[in-house]
Amino acid sequence: EVGKEEFKEAAQSGEIMNICNKVKVKKGDLFFIESGTMHAICKGILLAEVQQNSNTTYRIYDYGRLGKDGKPRELHVDKAADVTKLCPPSIPSADERKKEVFDSAVKTELTSCDLFTMYKLDVDGKHSFAVDSTTFVSLLCLEGEGEVSCGDVTLSFKKGESIFVPASSGEVTVNGKLEILESTL
Repeated sequence: EVGKEEFKEAAQSGEIMNICNKVKVKKGDLFFIESGTMHAICKGILLAEVQQNSNTTYRIYDYGRLGKDGKPRELHVDKAADVTKLCPPSIPSADERKKEVFDSAVKTELTSCDLFTMYKLDVDGKHSFAVDSTTFVSLLCLEGEGEVSCGDVTLSFKKGESIFVPASSGEVTVNGKLEILESTL
């Protein structure tokens, strides 16, 4: 935990990384980053970022990068200091996650807030679910391959690909051996 003045001084001097909590990540990690949490993604990380659309980002540190004009990009230290949480975030245990077990699938709730819910869906065979009028469903294949069918449309689906299923689409069937990140409203 740091004070507001310590935060501003570290940001303005370029020493901000010295007061940050660094987290070693591994495949399959999940981090729910609440609004106001300072965060950065370092090199070598491949991630899926699910977020509320927002046009507000405060740049606190820019790793010495230059803008298109060849000059350092603008920093927003004072604005960031007013809204940044200055204490480490809590990271819930994976053991606390709710699971739903089906014949050919396991659906695990990863995180939920008032803006979205994320699940990990492990399918081995054929699994169907309904998409009603309350939300769309975004599917991102993390591992494996198979097919996704809805109505008269069947699409192949493999690691790295995503499928957007509009609200009110009705029954969706996933067939194959896949690990999917599912996001809903």
